Amino acid sequence: MDDSSIQYGLLAALAIALLVAAFTDIRSRQISNWLNAAIALGAPLFWWASGLSVWPGVAIQLAVALACFIVLAGLFAIRAMGGGDVKLLTALALWIPPSQFATLLIVMALVGGLLTVVLGGWHVARRQRDRLAVPYGVAIACGGLWVLAANYLPAAHAASGQFG
Repeated sequence: MDDSSIQYGLLAALAIALLVAAFTDIRSRQISNWLNAAIALGAPLFWWASGLSVWPGVAIQLAVALACFIVLAGLFAIRAMGGGDVKLLTALALWIPPSQFATLLIVMALVGGLLTVVLGGWHVARRQRDRLAVPYGVAIACGGLWVLAANYLPAAHAASGQFG
């Protein structure tokens, strides 16, 4: 088994984990710590399978994840984001290169905004007075899956000329 098979296996596992995170967030408005830990702990295996150098490659991934956590912890502190969402996005920052992580954030923001508008309209239509709870793990998972599909699927590589 070559490293690319391991890499694709890990990416498939990440995609499944993102789907699980989205569905559990829809169902219970909670993303499990074990799932976030599994995603984070899978990143070093992905680095190895991808041939990422310790310096500067791994260092950059860790720096992006730390910066992501600091910003999101601030949002958590002002109750603008849930703790599971903070951990999920931070764990994803360990996997996704910085240039692609920016794309993830854009897709996440667009999907999250659309989700908020739709759920807000539903909330108002049902005349609910309690606080609107948006399962933002869905938006995070959509952003992650978008980046995985756009950058790692063989068809995406073939279309961009990156695959032999």
